[in-house]
Amino acid sequence: MSKLVQKETKVENKEKSKEQSDQEKSWSDASTAYRKIKEGKKELTEKELSDLDKECNIIENREIIEIDPIHEPQEIEISGKGKIKMGPPTLTRFEKARIMGARALQLSLGAPPFIEIPPSAKTSLDIALAELEQRVIPIVIRRRLPNGDYQNISISFFD
Repeated sequence: MSKLVQKETKVENKEKSKEQSDQEKSWSDASTAYRKIKEGKKELTEKELSDLDKECNIIENREIIEIDPIHEPQEIEISGKGKIKMGPPTLTRFEKARIMGARALQLSLGAPPFIEIPPSAKTSLDIALAELEQRVIPIVIRRRLPNGDYQNISISFFD
């Protein structure tokens, strides 16, 4: 082996041994803290001390999971009206604001409206609100879970 490879292996070994010693120290710190909490300010009986020792051994011998298994985001299907599995069955105020803002921008840039323009409508926002109330905007809401799973929900599925 070359000297460079030997140096790299020595450095890696030192890092691994340092990680192991840090890990052992953290386990002993956790065990000590657990013991102090359990003991509190009172004297423990022999049975309680033996139970505490067993619990501390269990804590020290636990397997460490450093990397969670990789989760592939999956789409949760909608099986029918009223089958929204994520979030409330109605549009949230944030979703409503986002939809109305996007649609009002489209209308102001010349997109054709999906409904007859009501006589009371003065701005593109009024038209967007009317379209949203009639559920004619062809838009889909994607609601996500923290693990990446999501559900695509059409506007027509909301109450």
